Amino acid sequence: MKQVEITARITVSLFEELCAEEKSLIESAKSAAMNAYAPYSQFKVGAAVLLENNEVVIGNNQENMAYPSGLCAERVAVCYANAIYPNVKVKTIAVAAFFNGDYVEQISPCGSCRQVLQEVENKQKHPVRILLYGRNEIYIIKSIQDLMPLNFSF
Repeated sequence: MKQVEITARITVSLFEELCAEEKSLIESAKSAAMNAYAPYSQFKVGAAVLLENNEVVIGNNQENMAYPSGLCAERVAVCYANAIYPNVKVKTIAVAAFFNGDYVEQISPCGSCRQVLQEVENKQKHPVRILLYGRNEIYIIKSIQDLMPLNFSF
């Protein structure tokens, strides 16, 4: 028997260190979070997707009393982008969350959102950069592979 070590590669950055395009994408995610429909948890999440054609598509979490019928911000944004730009690659997704009157530290996509991002990468044969906004630091992830190295794909 042997052991294998699996690690995640994450770059940690200050907001000020990001390029203008990344800052703008994060601001779009933060704005999207403020419009989330989260009457039950009050936990508002926004996502902004930057496409290869430089369009930005936003999404936010949509809760539902008949849990788990709601949707996460990442899936709303990615599916909306695919619906209106089906053949345009996703370059980057930014995610921000707001709770208790302030933006929170980085939140990571849930398992379902990770699988959707995996499918996007598989479809376009290109990684999707992930920016996770936090009040103090931004986590930059080069590909969903870093968050889900043992993914479900074939």
